[in-house]
Amino acid sequence: RRTMRQTGNQALAMLAAIVQCRIATTAAFVARRNVAAISLRAAHASSYADFTPEQQSEHVQAALCRVRQCNVVPDGVRQSLIPFVVDGIALGSVTMQTATLLCNALSEHEEEKVFDLASKDDGPSLTLTPAAGATSESRTQAVAKVTNALRGADVVTGWRDELYPVSTSFYTTPTFLVERAAAPLLGCIEYGVHINGVVTDPSTGVDKMWMARRSATKSKYPGMLDHIVAGGQPAGIGLLDNVVKECGEEAGIPEDMARENVMAAGAISYAYFEPNAGPGGALTRAVMFNYDLTLPVGYEPTPVDGEVDEFFTWTMEEVLESLAPDFDDPLKPNCYLVVVDFLLRRGWLSPEADGYLDVLKELRGGICA
Repeated sequence: RRTMRQTGNQALAMLAAIVQCRIATTAAFVARRNVAAISLRAAHASSYADFTPEQQSEHVQAALCRVRQCNVVPDGVRQSLIPFVVDGIALGSVTMQTATLLCNALSEHEEEKVFDLASKDDGPSLTLTPAAGATSESRTQAVAKVTNALRGADVVTGWRDELYPVSTSFYTTPTFLVERAAAPLLGCIEYGVHINGVVTDPSTGVDKMWMARRSATKSKYPGMLDHIVAGGQPAGIGLLDNVVKECGEEAGIPEDMARENVMAAGAISYAYFEPNAGPGGALTRAVMFNYDLTLPVGYEPTPVDGEVDEFFTWTMEEVLESLAPDFDDPLKPNCYLVVVDFLLRRGWLSPEADGYLDVLKELRGGICA
């Protein structure tokens, strides 16, 4: 019995030693795995705090530069613009050269004027004539005669066959509708949707952003980088439905995936004078509704409608790097406003850095209505 008891005690001691060994081995493995994970995460920044103060400052100043590139209306130009007024309501701003062009656009067609100049004590303004009618439908048809004539004269280019609402704000009934390509000639507010495509890297827990390269055949900014999906906001369709439509048309993203994973994320606005548009330049006033679309790991968007040549992902460090004014492969200028807004919301730009509040304020440098 004593021998059996000793043998049993030895067996129990051996079993205890094996268990302790396994516990120690497992703990060591877990510790090594955690250290490896921490080291891996350390190689990938997860917020502005992972950069030096100098880098934080550089990022904020570069972001401010990109925002200001889209908010350019020289004082001399601003003072020379005349209002476009219908029914006593200012809907846009135009140069005198553009106003004259619109007034005379149908002279060769021997039709009644649709646009005319009105003089008041506070200066001239562009308006619609009685020939345009008093309803949204009649005014839309009348203005279309003018824009079609200007299209034939190669003044309006990049025709889209999309009608934009012309109104004082997004939520008011449009005074009339105008071809998207001609909207800048009137200086009216244009609306659009821009989508930040995001995928979370499972190995680091850090987001990457989907980028698109615009087709080399695009009429504007060919070959430049762009959002995964973006588009104008035409009349007659809701914002979310337009987002879903553009996701399918531009990137082949299924409707259910888009609807389930997209989230509204605010809006930005800007005003930019393009001196080479039309006979005397044109004022673009834009409001862009921002959305974040989180895509599944492993899913890849596919070019569908010919507007995009390729899709690829950038790390957030690469996104920040692209803000630099001398970056050699930049995004289309107005896309940077939406990207900068994303970087602010996700904590990639430091509030400690001088210029942060300027970025925040100037992201809505235009009329946001």
